[in-house]
Amino acid sequence: MTPDRPIALQLCPLSPAMEAALGDRFDVVRWFEMQDHEAWLEAHAAGVRAVVTGGHVGIANTLMEQLPSLGVVAINGVGFDKVDLDLAGRRGVRVSNTPDVLTEDVADLAVGLVIALLRGIVAADRHVRDQRWPTGEMPLARKVSGRRFGIVGLGRIGAAIAERLSAFGPVSYTGRTPKAAAPYAYVADLAELAQNSDVLVLSCAANAQTKALIGPAILDALGPSGVLVNVARGAVVDEAALIGALAEGRIAGAALDVYADEPRVPKALIGMPNVILTPHIASATEEGRRRMAELVLENLDAYFAGTPMPTALV
Repeated sequence: MTPDRPIALQLCPLSPAMEAALGDRFDVVRWFEMQDHEAWLEAHAAGVRAVVTGGHVGIANTLMEQLPSLGVVAINGVGFDKVDLDLAGRRGVRVSNTPDVLTEDVADLAVGLVIALLRGIVAADRHVRDQRWPTGEMPLARKVSGRRFGIVGLGRIGAAIAERLSAFGPVSYTGRTPKAAAPYAYVADLAELAQNSDVLVLSCAANAQTKALIGPAILDALGPSGVLVNVARGAVVDEAALIGALAEGRIAGAALDVYADEPRVPKALIGMPNVILTPHIASATEEGRRRMAELVLENLDAYFAGTPMPTALV
């Protein structure tokens, strides 16, 4: 460690450019590659001033409490459900994320998943690659246009998804309260929204109120012709209930970008032909990741300069 440079703990892999920029500012410790965390903390915990992490990783309360000089946690992502903001506030730790940067990319992927799921694009690609086309046609897919779309959570990302999907069919949404300026029908009851939707898209925040929000009752309300698309967080869905509903034909299909225990995906989902699985790539564009990295660095620079952080949560 360099005596005159603060230590930053890096809790997950980042882009090469971002890692290089962090290296210009800090003594960076790649926590996710380290074997003996406790021994390192005993020797160096007092020098850690910053933590850089992903929204899917956050920071454990136990680690935050072991860093007496920690001043800032910079999240490379929009989600902050895996950072205890109350604990951070009590310890005087600032926390930032990268909102708005991801909105268009996540919304684009959500629409892509809807189209891919209803039109069977993944299965069609496999049909051609496996050279099955000369011996038989694929089963018919389902129209996208004219479908009824339900959005769970009409925040920045939900609103962007709704705007895109409204070109295909009617959009309704649910959330804690109706949005005054939203041109879509508000449905207070989630089960009612699911029952009246062909496609239910999840874009809500993950928190105590939304944990396992999509369980057996909601999946049954969605029904045997309905499909689920999740670009929110895996914790929002009762994964066992979803697997059961898919296996039993109580819903028609699902497209998932997020999972309860990432990067581990249940084998049952992997084996299902009516499911599309992507590895949490909603924000994974070159342009989006570049801007995310810039915003993480802007927040870190502002904190250490004693100026307002652009996107501070606490």
